[in-house]
Amino acid sequence: MRIGLDAMGGDYAPLEAVKGALVVKAEMPEIVPVLFGHQDRIVACLKELNAPEDSFEIVHAEEVIDMGEHATKAIAHKKNSSINIGYKHLAEQKIAAFIGAGNTGAMLVGSIFSVKAIDGVQRPTIASLLPKLSGGFGVLVDVGANADCKPEVLNQFAILGSLYAQNVYGINDPKVALLSIGEEKEKGNLLIQAAYPILETNDRIHFVGNVEGRDLFNDKADVIVCDGYTGNIVLKLCESMYYNFSKLGIQHDYLERFNFKQYGGSAILGVNETVIVGHGISKSETFVSMFRLAQDVVNSKLIEKIKQSF
Repeated sequence: MRIGLDAMGGDYAPLEAVKGALVVKAEMPEIVPVLFGHQDRIVACLKELNAPEDSFEIVHAEEVIDMGEHATKAIAHKKNSSINIGYKHLAEQKIAAFIGAGNTGAMLVGSIFSVKAIDGVQRPTIASLLPKLSGGFGVLVDVGANADCKPEVLNQFAILGSLYAQNVYGINDPKVALLSIGEEKEKGNLLIQAAYPILETNDRIHFVGNVEGRDLFNDKADVIVCDGYTGNIVLKLCESMYYNFSKLGIQHDYLERFNFKQYGGSAILGVNETVIVGHGISKSETFVSMFRLAQDVVNSKLIEKIKQSF
């Protein structure tokens, strides 16, 4: 399976990206990493790591989309960037998936412009995992792709998240809930109140009503739906909790399950090909996890099942 990597994406790129790709090549022979980025810089990293210069297929890209750039403008103007060229290969099906830890907005916009949204999907979304106290995982969607949403969009997030949980993580008949400030149907802001009756009548999901913030890590729901503004706050809160407790010397197996390095990245749900977005501070082990997640999504045939559903 050929999986493309934006080798220039992330705070520690390209060195850490190349390190991760070397681990994948050594330990996961079923995956063939294809690196997109500035060839001279990638080759310099290979030399530094005492790896052969021809370790990978390298697709040269003159330009890099930086973290702070405006996503839409960068995708439109930097045609020779590693992200744009990677997406071109994905659209032409020269690679089975594309992963990167660079500008998240550019990764999202690039996917919409190149491989495009699946017919019927109003807004692609980004899902993340919620470690359950009892073991296993839940899915939180959206976690930052769509700060402002309409009720119909939350309904689609519920379907996408449910398909993701079922097909990639093996959760049978996942329970879907809306994240609100109370369990009662009448609670929540205008968006949640308007979305509730739509999800309640959706026969493609197992809707269980509202859940509160205290329910994120218990078994009340397997898929928790919210707008990207709320979801990103939850995601960053979990991240800071992990780092703060770690700095205090607190160690526990459950706490370690909040370490994003284990999961690599998040899938963009609702586009026509497999795309995985990683954290900007990703290092080699995180890139390895991103390759693994991309492989799992492709093998699950999730994209085909989303197309059938919509």
